[in-house]
Amino acid sequence: MFDSGAFRGSMPALVTPFKDGAVDMAAFSSFVEWQIAQGSHGLVPVGTTGESPTLSHPEHYAVITRTVEVAAGRVPVIAGCGSNDTATAMAHMRHAQSVGADAALIVVPYYNKPSQAGLIAHFTALAESSKLPIIIYNIPGRSVADMSVETLAVLARLPNIVGIKDATGNIARVSAQRAACGADFVQLSGNDDMALAFNAMGGVGAISVTANVAPALCAQFQDATLRGDYAEALAITDRLYPLHAALFSDASPGPTKYALARLGHMQPDVRLPITQPSEASKAAVDAALAHAGLT
Repeated sequence: MFDSGAFRGSMPALVTPFKDGAVDMAAFSSFVEWQIAQGSHGLVPVGTTGESPTLSHPEHYAVITRTVEVAAGRVPVIAGCGSNDTATAMAHMRHAQSVGADAALIVVPYYNKPSQAGLIAHFTALAESSKLPIIIYNIPGRSVADMSVETLAVLARLPNIVGIKDATGNIARVSAQRAACGADFVQLSGNDDMALAFNAMGGVGAISVTANVAPALCAQFQDATLRGDYAEALAITDRLYPLHAALFSDASPGPTKYALARLGHMQPDVRLPITQPSEASKAAVDAALAHAGLT
């Protein structure tokens, strides 16, 4: 397994291709290989962008297994293992560990609205149940519950809770969490449009939607920030910003799959309740792809 210090740079939150209602494993394998060839620093299967809420458990596990197989140790695999049920998240982690994933991404439990004490109990139970490093995913816009800086600081003391994917949209959290959890605690942006500021304040990478579509540019952007070349990072951000916006111009990952279909990587199929993006969304994606120099 990779050391937690390797969890940095551009890590796409991989989409899950579908064809005729089933997971398209051939397209997915080719897609993962392309991501590595383009310079992605890690891979994150079956997160929200991978439509994990509509995958069966066998599909969920098959996607993680295939990611590990194709990656073959070249880049770390951070497997989506979150659930609003602690026992289910434990089962996901057992599978991910058994097939050789390098870490687990665990979202703050959604819908249940646990208290901060509940969050501590949930993540402590998961940390004690597995040897996998855990990256907490805090996204109150989807989960409703928001993990406080104080709660994160408690959990960061556990040896295998190594970082956070922060999608709060509150850029000041980076400094607050750095102060509370230490400079070595891995902070990854969950918002592509804030990744430049996030890294300037102490972040070390992003679990990215845009990296699905523009992996080379996203990797170059992260490399620039990690070597302190913020002028180069800003120039790349200017190229990518319209794409960051366009990929969320309709329900995700519909616009992202449309973009990938345009680039020839997969069918644009999504599963209900996600639907195909609107014509306005498609037009925004088309314009953003051209602006970034991808078409």
